[in-house]
Amino acid sequence: MKTIKKFALLFVLLVLPYLMYNYISKGENSFVKLAFIGTEDHKIPAFSFINQDSVTVTNADYDDNIYVANFIFTTCPTVCPTMTYNMRYIQNKLSKYPNIKFLSHTVNPKNDTPEVLSAYAKKMRLNLDNWNLVTGDKNEIYTIAESYFVNASQDSLAPGGFLHSQYLVIVDKEGRVRSGYSNFVCKFCGESSEKAKVACPSCRKEKALVGNPVGSYDGTQDYVIKDLIKDVKTLLAEYHEDAKVERNAR
Repeated sequence: MKTIKKFALLFVLLVLPYLMYNYISKGENSFVKLAFIGTEDHKIPAFSFINQDSVTVTNADYDDNIYVANFIFTTCPTVCPTMTYNMRYIQNKLSKYPNIKFLSHTVNPKNDTPEVLSAYAKKMRLNLDNWNLVTGDKNEIYTIAESYFVNASQDSLAPGGFLHSQYLVIVDKEGRVRSGYSNFVCKFCGESSEKAKVACPSCRKEKALVGNPVGSYDGTQDYVIKDLIKDVKTLLAEYHEDAKVERNAR
């Protein structure tokens, strides 16, 4: 009996940590990092807007944070309420993670003053602890929309008089637009796969699958919202992994 206990103790002290290390190490490298959208050096440019509390919000307030951005207006008769509710859902699902924020730009700054945005936030029952609804110069808002790779403009023929994308955008801690993938295509045989794999399921060549980036996420579709949440968690894992690499390099 003593011999069995001795071997059990040795297993726990020597063998088990090794097995756990290998298991964890494989888990850390099992995900595919998010794509960078745009050129390699593309970042959201410096901005300065006014939020629902009449406080100036700049890109410095989002430094070192992953954030989700979109473009709305408070009198929108179509997609904006759905987009806002879905942003609220995302915020709730990611609430346990630190360094995640949200940013909604109005495309109708003439009407959407800080007071109007504040009333809208209350009406939509928004948690503003890490979420800013911002207004400002119309041209600056429309220009910065382009850096998120979405559109915003005034259009008399559009519902409510404004044209804007119904997409949500993930921005990483360095201000770069990131996204997951819609599918993966083999660069050798052209076979497609919904998931990343070590080898192409058709021609069996390794490291042959190339992802098609989503770019941005339809803020009105429930299944897309779930994909966005998953991709934000993947981005969090990237930073976790990079931190470990940095520690190991010291």
